Amino acid sequence: MMSGVTTKAFEVRILRPGDLSIMHRVAEGVFDNAFDPSLVDEFFSDARHHLAAAIADGEVIGFASGVHYVHPDKPAELWINEVAVASKHQGRGVGNAVVRALLEHGRSLGCREAWVLTDRTNHAAMRLYASAGGREAPGETVMFEFDLKKAL
Repeated sequence: MMSGVTTKAFEVRILRPGDLSIMHRVAEGVFDNAFDPSLVDEFFSDARHHLAAAIADGEVIGFASGVHYVHPDKPAELWINEVAVASKHQGRGVGNAVVRALLEHGRSLGCREAWVLTDRTNHAAMRLYASAGGREAPGETVMFEFDLKKAL
């Protein structure tokens, strides 16, 4: 199992509950919002949630998060939820490294397939996923969103 990759510029590793202190130093723009401590605890205490972090000089500069899940009629799959890299570290292979680490981690968990959604107009993401070995699925996919704050 791949626990970490180190380059000259950064280290990539799958964070575990004992690694939460790493989340105290995160480069600007890596996450969308400030952390809610209860959500951080919930995320890392759930064995099906995974986060590959790129760390440089003790600071998280990028990440890829995912969820592995099982279904009664399908083998385990890995859904890549989100990938982000601090703007000053983009173009250095950080995104590719965290995606590949997350994919390898999914493989070690028995996942047979992984998938991610992105907008066709997000050219950087399209290049990233292709460079990490992904292939564009055939057909047109439509995503529906449901606002669960409202009664159905």
